[in-house]
Amino acid sequence: MARGRTGEGASPVALFSPARFAFYRFMFAGFARKHLRAVRVANWGLPPPDDSSRPLVVYANHPSWWDGVAFMLYSTELFPGRRMFIPMEAEALKRYGFMTRIGVFGVEQQSARGAVAFLRTAKAVLAEPGAMLWMNAPGRFMDVRERPVPMAPGLVRLAEYAPDVRFLPMAIEYPFWSERSAEMLCGFGTPIDGAALAALDREPRGEALARALEATMDRLAEDAVARDPARFRPVIRGREGMGGIYERWRHVSAVARGKPFDPRHDPSVGGNA
Repeated sequence: MARGRTGEGASPVALFSPARFAFYRFMFAGFARKHLRAVRVANWGLPPPDDSSRPLVVYANHPSWWDGVAFMLYSTELFPGRRMFIPMEAEALKRYGFMTRIGVFGVEQQSARGAVAFLRTAKAVLAEPGAMLWMNAPGRFMDVRERPVPMAPGLVRLAEYAPDVRFLPMAIEYPFWSERSAEMLCGFGTPIDGAALAALDREPRGEALARALEATMDRLAEDAVARDPARFRPVIRGREGMGGIYERWRHVSAVARGKPFDPRHDPSVGGNA
């Protein structure tokens, strides 16, 4: 097991605080409601039935700062019986110390020592019952249209250290549709068995992981381009309309005329379904 002392050098499992995680999940959900139109998951892209007896790695593209918020919101909504852990660049984590108490652990990038430390920590975390690891596969920010999608070396090697893991590709996008605020969209692909990946050499293994993620990203892009909320299941509903004084004036004006008020810029676009 990965449990250990709670001071410096403690494992992410030992540092994890369920109470703090619940608090920040509440705060992140409120932040999303305030700044996004909606958080959605594609109807085709719901995760498959979860076998909680097996460890899980969710690996995603990395389009935005919002990805950490996305991980927390989707993980608690769609994987309620599991506990999430996330690797993060060590220098960046120093600016967000509270995250070490909600499952985030530092990774020293661009070094052999950092790669070995990541694999050791990831293997220990995944040995915990019900644990899952969520990570941005490219290891850097990249546009959703960029191809090929690079796979971080640590992700590619992880199957060698934990062959009983299932690897689940996750695509994320944040398009603007017809409202002031962006949409948070995601879809999950078909899981890949870790043992099958471990049987491959590293180069074809990385290619297999990349192909699965790119296919998921391409399918999500089709729905993002369609701009149809009916293609998605809402996870969190945010704000619509312009907000501010002008929207309040429109509301009062509609009421004065005895008409229903719709804050949306384009009411024909399906609503915040």
